[in-house]
Amino acid sequence: MQTDIDPRSLIGRKAFDRKGTKIGTVDEVYLDDATGVPEWAAVRTGLFTRDAFVPLEPSEFVDGSLHIPFDRALIKDAPDFGVGRHLSPEQELQLYRHYGLDAAPSGGVGPDRDFGRLAGHEE
Repeated sequence: MQTDIDPRSLIGRKAFDRKGTKIGTVDEVYLDDATGVPEWAAVRTGLFTRDAFVPLEPSEFVDGSLHIPFDRALIKDAPDFGVGRHLSPEQELQLYRHYGLDAAPSGGVGPDRDFGRLAGHEE
């Protein structure tokens, strides 16, 4: 995904799966603690359903909406960690495995590395 996008601009945007089917609305964006780059989005998949975590890389922000290159079923089956909290390294690794992605896209995962800081929240 483009790294120059303000993560706050993603919140409230529609999200679509790889077939162009709407899956929901971006509820929150999580930043990599080491780089500050947007890494995950929590997408509200329905009025009374939970948020699903989706990777922002390799997703694309096109014409004001987030396009996620995975099927809707895979997205809806993503591990549920709740939203509004920091993602632990173990939780993030579970998400990478769920989507079949490389678990160390930004140069490695060390035991002291924190993941998934919520955009707009300073700790």
